Amino acid sequence: MLTNNIAKRILFAPPLQGADTLLILSGYATPNMASWLIKSFQEQNMHPVNISLLIGMVPYDGLSVPIHEGFMELHGKTYPNAVDSFSCSYVCENPPVHANLYIWLKGESPVQAYTGSADFVQNAFIQSRKEIVVCCDPEEAYKFYEEVEANSIYFNHAEVEDHIVLRPTHQILDAENKPLTTLAGEGITSTTLSLLTTKGEVGEKSGLNWGQRKGRNKNEAYIHLPAKIARSGFFPLGKQHFTVITDDGHTLLLRVEQQNDKAITTPLSNAQLGEYFRNRLGLGNGAFVTKQDLLNYGRTDVTFYKIDDEQYFMDFHV
Repeated sequence: MLTNNIAKRILFAPPLQGADTLLILSGYATPNMASWLIKSFQEQNMHPVNISLLIGMVPYDGLSVPIHEGFMELHGKTYPNAVDSFSCSYVCENPPVHANLYIWLKGESPVQAYTGSADFVQNAFIQSRKEIVVCCDPEEAYKFYEEVEANSIYFNHAEVEDHIVLRPTHQILDAENKPLTTLAGEGITSTTLSLLTTKGEVGEKSGLNWGQRKGRNKNEAYIHLPAKIARSGFFPLGKQHFTVITDDGHTLLLRVEQQNDKAITTPLSNAQLGEYFRNRLGLGNGAFVTKQDLLNYGRTDVTFYKIDDEQYFMDFHV
């Protein structure tokens, strides 16, 4: 029975022993957890693996729009030194499946499998919530996974919305064609972060211009996070990933990183954040961002609204 270091035992040890494909069946799952796992594989410089995720409780609960769009954000991208492929499917026929299985294959053969209370969410693997996981028979686990998979639909299927219920989790997701710029309600808090340095300029090789150095992707960027706000508990720390819905309808997967938690980035590719802001500013791909560009756009800061511990709204409207 495993109760401690379950991420190390279940997710990171098997590839070191030759396993190359991870099949996950979980009642509940989040793109933040998938993003965290992919980034962890990158940081540990592990041999690339394949990941297939199957979410079981969708027929019972439906799926929130930000969860679905977060998985879409992960689709179709390459993750060097981490993951050869990532796919996600939703159980779309009754009965729903409230089970958690983590199965490792080597080639096409199941070699290790685990089951227990740990859903595929960050709270189960990188926070203090207590979980119990046990080893189980790989062949039997693989057989059960395939039975459940037969009643699922790929998350990027053209008709996925005809087979599952997608539900908003907050008014910002149900605003239809009304532009939303602020967010208010019980428990909603906000913070505004400047895109300028303390000297009132855009950093030449930092912030939105982080990638403006030789040999770097010129789109790489981060949002500076002052120490006071980092220590306030507004954003999750400890390399946890969180989902941001923007005022123009995009979904970004972010985390706080760098020394002293001073930067907010898109961890799977630091260029994603820079591409987003350059597009909003009407600049070309990889362009150097100036203070005048921000002034021409109409603002030099961005406001985050905290919906819950893993979901935020980001406003950069003018």
